[in-house]
Amino acid sequence: MSEHQPREKFATQVDSALLADLRSLAKSEGRQLQSLVEEAIGNLLQQRSGAAVDLDILRAYQSTVERYASVYEKLAK
Repeated sequence: MSEHQPREKFATQVDSALLADLRSLAKSEGRQLQSLVEEAIGNLLQQRSGAAVDLDILRAYQSTVERYASVYEKLAK
């Protein structure tokens, strides 16, 4: 999501243990809670709307790894 998109406040409730874990993660990564919530929502929406596309990309990647494994090994050196 772009940093320039307008923001909108909303309220919700979440399991207290999940919220504690989320706060801990935000602190350990030096990020704001809202940043992690926004990332999680974005990931969920992308996962639910584009899973077939992601599988196609994964299959194409796997195909290239099989076909060009020796080239990738040489490039890694």
